[in-house]
Amino acid sequence: MLLQLENIYKWVQQGGNRIYLLKHLNLEVAEGEFLSVMGPSGSGKSTLLNVIGLLDNFDEGAYYFQGQAVHGMRDKQRARLQKDHISFVFQAYHLIDELTVYENIETPLLYQKVPSPERKALVGDILDRFNIVGKKDLFPSQLSGGQQQLVGVARALISKPKLLLADEPTGNLNSRQSKEIMDLFRELNQDGTTILQATHSEFNASYGSRILHLLDGSWTDNPEL
Repeated sequence: MLLQLENIYKWVQQGGNRIYLLKHLNLEVAEGEFLSVMGPSGSGKSTLLNVIGLLDNFDEGAYYFQGQAVHGMRDKQRARLQKDHISFVFQAYHLIDELTVYENIETPLLYQKVPSPERKALVGDILDRFNIVGKKDLFPSQLSGGQQQLVGVARALISKPKLLLADEPTGNLNSRQSKEIMDLFRELNQDGTTILQATHSEFNASYGSRILHLLDGSWTDNPEL
């Protein structure tokens, strides 16, 4: 099992009231799985991904990653776990405007202190794999939305994460670009990357080996709600 969530609660205080963002949430994700989480805006999809990706804390419950108790870790241990094993693909790309395609993709390896010759080889391989060698010296503003998202995916994968979290990864793309990104996710999953995506799109969700529906921070059996 790659990760387990047990009875997760997350809330915010508004006045004297407790507003639940996640409530009594349990989840198991196996290695190599492709899980799609669907739900309307405000259902908790992004919050769930942020908790799993260690971008956000939760208030109650237990979280295990490869058997390690994440809820018992110190900040430095959590940061190391995230850096070594988890990557994100966001709807808004989050590329660094001042860096070239090459430099954007290289950035996670700099954080991991990978030696220069190895960095060059890894970036070269992924540029080749994603067929974007010819764009390596361009800046994000010189790319289409689909190309920017391709670079975002390449950057997320350069450090060979155990888990790829994708939050509405094709939300800003047209239908052709969306299909290209989703086909790429399918390939990556077939190569062994575990993927968890949050999406509004039934088409995108259909790429998953399992689809779960979230409503008001809890799982629901009724996807129509």
